[in-house]
Amino acid sequence: MLKIGFIGLGLMGKSMARNLIKSGFPLVVHNRSRAAVDELTREGASSAGSPAEVAAQVEMVFTNLPDTPDVEAVALGKAGILEGARAGLIYVDHSTIKPGAARKIAERMAEKGVLALDAPVSGGDIGAREATLSIMVGGSSEALAKAMPALQVMGKTITHVGESGAGQVAKAANQIMVAAQMVAMGELLVFARKSGVDPRKVVQAIKGGAAQCWTLDVKPQRLFAGNRNPGFRANLQLKDLKIIMETAGEYDIPLPTTRQNTLLFREMAEHGMGELDNSAVVGVIEQMAGISILD
Repeated sequence: MLKIGFIGLGLMGKSMARNLIKSGFPLVVHNRSRAAVDELTREGASSAGSPAEVAAQVEMVFTNLPDTPDVEAVALGKAGILEGARAGLIYVDHSTIKPGAARKIAERMAEKGVLALDAPVSGGDIGAREATLSIMVGGSSEALAKAMPALQVMGKTITHVGESGAGQVAKAANQIMVAAQMVAMGELLVFARKSGVDPRKVVQAIKGGAAQCWTLDVKPQRLFAGNRNPGFRANLQLKDLKIIMETAGEYDIPLPTTRQNTLLFREMAEHGMGELDNSAVVGVIEQMAGISILD
């Protein structure tokens, strides 16, 4: 089996790395904070002191990091992956970053003979734990073929979208839809409650028809139980929306609904709710309406 490195062991990254260990891949891990590293080394991984040290020991290295600057630093910066890489290394980034940055990183990696894939994921913490993530891939078919056995351990649906950056464009499109669903769900729950109708029964009535979607299947029961803990943090949703709006500006693309949804998630963060689940955007709508869906 290929020896693999994994850098970035957050809410999703740790579960993805754990699935690689369970499947028998020799794994070298690195993370900014130590607790997740210690947890995975107890489960069979080994650790390295820097991204460069990871890259020097493995045949393929994965990253799952919060934002574009983090990926650029880990991939291209001092003691980064490129510094420790050798020709033939496969680099796969599962982070959600700007498409232009993914293309730049792939170009820099290619100068050293490294094949790079941008492979952002969708499915949240549940998908990461259960290995049912959707993975959208940009980069060469050659690199994807080599990475596929590892990707299939972490994801259920793996789609080669196109060349470098295409995976990030697909993820941005995904996040346009996710944000719209979260906001629409929040609106319909508040609409039902303030109209004097039980929102639980409204969800039951509509989720089998044209309104059916993953969001209505998964999120309302958590909200009705008073659980707004993160599966996917609202701050990360806002970060993704900012990437979308910046990219839309570069290509002169009008996104009127996404612009409004970005404002709602920004307001959510300003009200101290950024560490909650992205479905907790309902809280902003509750404040506007002066009512709770749990009243």
